[in-house]
Amino acid sequence: TGNSQALKFALITEEEEREKVFENLGWAAALKDWDGPEKGERPSAYILVLCDQQLAKNKPIDDGIVAQTIMLGACEKGFGGCIFGNIKRRELSVALGIDMERYSIDLVIAVGKPKETVVITEVGEDGSVNYYRDEQQVHYVPKRNLNDLIVKLPEK
Repeated sequence: TGNSQALKFALITEEEEREKVFENLGWAAALKDWDGPEKGERPSAYILVLCDQQLAKNKPIDDGIVAQTIMLGACEKGFGGCIFGNIKRRELSVALGIDMERYSIDLVIAVGKPKETVVITEVGEDGSVNYYRDEQQVHYVPKRNLNDLIVKLPEK
């Protein structure tokens, strides 16, 4: 409610804790033959976006604003990242000792130096927004055309 500032953050940088986070994330569901980055290629840090249940029930808009702001700042500093909603929340809370009555895990943001090349491309004629990789392991992420995103309201 209002300016409750209920979102909190857990910074995960130690290797043992990073492995616990890694194991509880769903990596790239559209890439059926890939279980996520191999050791040595994994994120160097994770930021857990938590909601303090004693302050307020979280609103999804707050999560989105926070995650996007963090990612923009990370990119500005030369880092890459990924925002995860596909999280085994209960298992991760137990693994890291997070008080589940006090904090919910809303999102996990993976941050590190990018190894792969990511190319933004337009959605094809088939309408698929599934990301994919080519033979050189370039990662393509289809995005809808700006004209397809703008809704024209009826004239009065």
